[in-house]
Amino acid sequence: MTAEQVYDYVAEWSAVNDSEFNALLTRDPAFSKAYLAIGRGGKKPRKDLALWSDAKGYMDFMFDELFQPDYTMPERVSAEDAKAILADFAGMFDENDTPDGFFDKMKQIASAHGYAADTKAYKVAIIKQLDHASLDEIANAVTAELDQISADKNVKIEYEVTSGQGDQTILKQLSDQAIADGVDAIIPIATTAAQIAALSAEETKTPVVYAAVSDPETAKLTGIDYVTGTSDALNTDFIMDMMFAQNPSVAKVGLLYSLSEPNSAKPIADAKAYLDTKGIEYVEQTANTNDEVVAAASALIAAGVDAVFTPTDNVIMAAELAIYEDLAKNGIPHYTGADSFVRNGAYATCGVNYTDLGAQTADLAYTAMTEGMYGMEDYYLMDGGIITVNTDTCALIGKQADYACFDSMGEVVEVTTTKD
Repeated sequence: MTAEQVYDYVAEWSAVNDSEFNALLTRDPAFSKAYLAIGRGGKKPRKDLALWSDAKGYMDFMFDELFQPDYTMPERVSAEDAKAILADFAGMFDENDTPDGFFDKMKQIASAHGYAADTKAYKVAIIKQLDHASLDEIANAVTAELDQISADKNVKIEYEVTSGQGDQTILKQLSDQAIADGVDAIIPIATTAAQIAALSAEETKTPVVYAAVSDPETAKLTGIDYVTGTSDALNTDFIMDMMFAQNPSVAKVGLLYSLSEPNSAKPIADAKAYLDTKGIEYVEQTANTNDEVVAAASALIAAGVDAVFTPTDNVIMAAELAIYEDLAKNGIPHYTGADSFVRNGAYATCGVNYTDLGAQTADLAYTAMTEGMYGMEDYYLMDGGIITVNTDTCALIGKQADYACFDSMGEVVEVTTTKD
């Protein structure tokens, strides 16, 4: 709802129910609308008025006739300290300060007079959907950035990293426990973890700042005023372009993914559309456990596919180390949705850097805890564009794995296989 609409409704209500407030509200419509416009108009408009009658209390300090100053001093602050603090504040106040600049000055004043510069320790629950390289990389980046923020801002941030082990029941228990513990934010990593955390926080409105949700809209994580996060949405067409640039003779493509992974739905649909347009045959294999992934990879090899595509699918990622050698030894390059796949043996990808994604997620969580969620976007799309190639896997595939063509498509980073 726009500020103009809110103004009209409040003016209509107050004309009937509170003539004094109506006179003040309508005395300067532009002023009242400007105040009501603060925090509105973005993807996450503020939701501060449950009833039109709330408007008076919400706006009373903007009108001299309604404002009731409270001169009660905190018990721990003497009259002498209060005068000195106010004098310092008057000397340092600058209406052009950013929020960070303003609070830095407040901290300086507090420290100068012997008071704690920070009065709150923030508690964060970091919940991985399961344990594997991509999500571990993100979690490590989140904690490293929170530690850096803590040092830079001189604040205390306590966090705990847990894993749902791919089990929705465990994920719900972890999210519910985080709410019960009174955390200031939950950082769920991956789509299912984010969906469950959002559900757990529905009553308390605890900020949920997710990491690595490929399709927030399909996951129904948009339009929720206490939820935001980072998206690693995949440019599937570009990865398909890489596949056919590297081998224009590809005639049959394997699509390997999990039906239980919301992240996979859109990129798999995009891949099918791309291949249909080119008239290329594709074979689908789905799996939900490590053993099923191994069996699915074997089925694709038996089907004679020329290449395999997997999006940012956590189930397949968890089993990549178990399948990459068989695919490579059969001359089949595995194109995937994340560089962590490639470090675990897949052939190549073009996607986001998960260390950068984790750091940005931590920054968003700190903003949500300290400044609130007003004005934050539904989600923040991470930039991709880095092509990652595994040279160990290239050696296993042989000379047909030459990737010189990628040089003209973007920045190429070479990695080797790591067993973690």
